[in-house]
Amino acid sequence: MLPNLGPLLGSAAEAGPPSLEAVPLEAQVLFIGVVFLGTLIVSRFSIRIGVPAILGVLALGLMINIHVLDVSHGEVEKIHVFALALLLFYAGLKTDIQSIRGFLAYGLLLAVGGVAISTLILGAAIYWLSSASGSSLVPGLTETMPLGAAFLIAACLGSTDAGATLSVLRQVQRQVPERVRHLLEFESSVNDPSALIIYSICLSFFTVTSGTTESMPAMALNASSSLLQKLGSGLLVGVGFGYIAKLVINRFVIDKEQLLVVAMSIAFIDYGCAYFLGGSGYVAVYATGVFMANLHYQDTQINHQSIQEVLLPFNTMTEISIFLLFGLLVNPADLIPSLPAGIAAAAALMLVARPVSVFCFQHASPFHLRDSSLIAWCGLRGAVPLALSFNVARAIPNLKGLDPALAAELAQNCQSIVFIAVILNLLLQGLSLPPICRWLNAPPTPASSS
Repeated sequence: MLPNLGPLLGSAAEAGPPSLEAVPLEAQVLFIGVVFLGTLIVSRFSIRIGVPAILGVLALGLMINIHVLDVSHGEVEKIHVFALALLLFYAGLKTDIQSIRGFLAYGLLLAVGGVAISTLILGAAIYWLSSASGSSLVPGLTETMPLGAAFLIAACLGSTDAGATLSVLRQVQRQVPERVRHLLEFESSVNDPSALIIYSICLSFFTVTSGTTESMPAMALNASSSLLQKLGSGLLVGVGFGYIAKLVINRFVIDKEQLLVVAMSIAFIDYGCAYFLGGSGYVAVYATGVFMANLHYQDTQINHQSIQEVLLPFNTMTEISIFLLFGLLVNPADLIPSLPAGIAAAAALMLVARPVSVFCFQHASPFHLRDSSLIAWCGLRGAVPLALSFNVARAIPNLKGLDPALAAELAQNCQSIVFIAVILNLLLQGLSLPPICRWLNAPPTPASSS
């Protein structure tokens, strides 16, 4: 019996009982309006001090007492299903093959191989450093965190965020080569589905459902076949909807403003059809976005850039919503037990896993060593790791060989470790990127154009 990969690879989230009925609708609307206006003010202040705006949004969520509204994790997870679908669709739209000519192969190596290497290194570090419950640091192999939990945390943190990185780099954009910015944007777009696939592989190998009696080789074979089926079906559905989107745009779109309706409709129909056809909805929407970004349309004013322009506000709102909701749901007191492990995970990610995953492909890089150093330090994490952390909390109780008495504590601490690592990553790297760019004084051109 295989673990349930549905919520991860594109199925509908489990519905939770409504818990906001006791709050008047008018109060909910007022609260939402005030909070989102607050995110605008906080974002502006965050940019002024040199940190990503989404970090300020996260801090705002932490300062609000959400327990008054009694919002459950199940309700928020339903929102995250739509949020991840839209984020991956927009990531596909940002994958412009023309802008990365000359280093496409290197970009793919970095986005796919780099995520895999970073996950292996970070997972091993968390396994070696953290205690069984994730509440303290116990270096060595005597009292270790379950291997599956360590690698699920590492897989969550595999995806980088171009929006956070590029928003910080705008302060020193004259010192950052344009090709480096294109590479970072391409890498972050492609490594979203890469991180999702690697996370699903970890989920397949380290978790079981109740009553499972299959041997490890049989489980590995079944998990691999199920994963390939979902990926293959999702890819085919995504390609098909890419051409359907072109047909709809050519036949029915009259004004540029209608692209928003078309894009969001195609993305959500694509996601739903992929699920009902046995594929991955997330892979499907990403593939559709890639095809829409690289197709030509009858109206010369319609291209991937115009589609990105109309979707950008919704993508920004989606990313802000994920950070805000995560901040709203997290009780800062719950982070204290996992603070040492979270700090250690952030340090291992920024100082070891990310640099190694970049420099191990230096032989294939068309960039100078200084540019590669900048790329290695530009691995800011964003909304996708936080969204995946909800799935981690639900998957932990199904880990193989886990003591049931530790399940609840470990699930909470694993989610907190991801949260702490994302905060520290955004804060430390966000504040240090501008001075590092000035110090490196990155050259304006790569070493070669091949």
